[in-house]
Formats: sequence, structure tokens, C-alpha cells
Amino acid sequence: LMQIDFEDVIAEPEGTHSFDGIWKASFTTFTVTKYWFYRLLSAIFGIPMALIWGIYFAILSFLHIWAVVPCIRSYLIEIQCISRVYSICIHTFCDPLFEAIGKVFSSIRATVRKEI
Repeated sequence: LMQIDFEDVIAEPEGTHSFDGIWKASFTTFTVTKYWFYRLLSAIFGIPMALIWGIYFAILSFLHIWAVVPCIRSYLIEIQCISRVYSICIHTFCDPLFEAIGKVFSSIRATVRKEI
């Protein structure tokens, strides 16, 4: 639960303080109001919100278990077959081409001279 204290909301800077009685009355009013208003809102909206969030997370879990994960696994199985065909094509057509280009350029020698 998020903790919000009176000093976090009503912060008087150093050197500027109200009367002690006013400060204590404001502190008590803030604390009691926050406490009882939270309880009132929880009593009114707690059960409906719990129902809404329960339904939401149930739907989210259902979709994840019965739709998302099976789709991802199915995709991975199908893409594995495609990746094998792609790999065969690359090795068949590109490897010889790149080896030939490599042999052509392997005989090139470069030297760098520094002229003064």
C-alpha cells in the first residue's frame, strides 16, 4: 500500500511555520480524512473493482494460455522448416559465389608507404 504522510503533502519550508495549534489541527484533519475516506471508497468500490480486475486477469490468463502461447509455438515450428530451406538455398548458391570472390581478391596485396 502506498504510504502518503502529511509532511509529503503539506510541506512547510524551514523558517516558515504556522502556529502549532493550526499545524496539529491540520495534521489531525488530514490523517483522519484520509483514513476514513479510504475506508469509505473501499467499502463502496472495493468489491466491484475486485470483480472487474478478477474478470480482466481471468481473460488475460485465458488468452495467454489458450491463444498466445499456442500461436507462438506453432509459428516457431513452422518457421523452423522455412529456416532449413533458406539455409540450404544460401549454402547452395551464395557459399560458392563468395568463395570464388574471396579467391579473386585473395591475391591482391596492399602496401602503405609513408613519404616524407
